[in-house]
Amino acid sequence: MRFPSPLSLDEIIRLIGRPVTTLGEVPGKVTGINELHSVEKGDLTFVDCNKYYKRALESKATFIIINQSDLPCPEGKVLLISEDPLTDYLNVVKSFIHFTPQNSNIHPTAEIGEGTVIQPLVFIGENVKIGKNCLIHSNVSIYADTVIGDNVVIHSNSTIGGDACYFQKRPDKWVKLESCGKTLIGNDVEIGCGCCIDKGVSGTTYIGDGTKFDNLVQVGHDTHIGKRVLLGAQSGIAGCTYIDDDCKIWAKACVNKDLYIAKNTILYALSALDKSVNQEGTTLFGVPAIDAQTKWKELIYVKNLPTLYKDVNELKQKEKGE
Repeated sequence: MRFPSPLSLDEIIRLIGRPVTTLGEVPGKVTGINELHSVEKGDLTFVDCNKYYKRALESKATFIIINQSDLPCPEGKVLLISEDPLTDYLNVVKSFIHFTPQNSNIHPTAEIGEGTVIQPLVFIGENVKIGKNCLIHSNVSIYADTVIGDNVVIHSNSTIGGDACYFQKRPDKWVKLESCGKTLIGNDVEIGCGCCIDKGVSGTTYIGDGTKFDNLVQVGHDTHIGKRVLLGAQSGIAGCTYIDDDCKIWAKACVNKDLYIAKNTILYALSALDKSVNQEGTTLFGVPAIDAQTKWKELIYVKNLPTLYKDVNELKQKEKGE
């Protein structure tokens, strides 16, 4: 998330709401706040887990809220030492997001392009922009700050731009990472009935031009889906995954978080992908998904197991008889 205007480090500490110790010094101001997966130079981020210390310190982020004071501060960065980095991060986020109840189905700030049809009972939130010649069917909910291109069709009961399902476990509760990102849908996209596309936690969830969704598709926060991608019914894409152009994700397939899927990848129905796909044109099947031809051979072997078991037992009986 970009700040409306850059903030000094002192201003950030005031938003945190409690004193913090700082290590390092840079001349610039804080220009935005983001998670590690989408940080840029000038950003503020946080880290509170051993697994991500190295990644945070080597990231593009300039300002890092961290719960370790004995780590060396890299050149060109500022470390803000905190007992609870997530809470401090969220205090800054909450200073820039707000919820205002609406008295009408379509917020006065929404921009709707020429030729676009909005069916009854559609909800359109604050600062939403919808392009030309779109068709938004009844009972669709489009949350604040969503941007939709031209010639887009969204079928009934779909929700665009809802909060991410992103929580950190504490001993007595789950702490929600408040979503301050956006949702961007390109041109010529069609979204089926009952689909859910979450906004970015701090960045943007993106759906590329010409992509088509069947019904009941779930797309997690900060995910990038490229151009002309096809997603089958009940497929699910976890957060922070990048799906390149011209991929096909068939019905009830699921894709884990933080993955990259190369162009023209095909993931067959009922498959589950847990590793990145770097080679274009790969076809995958199974749980976990592997090369489809290899998986079909495995299934044939499994199908033949009863016969093989019977043959082995017969051989054992003959050996005993001899």
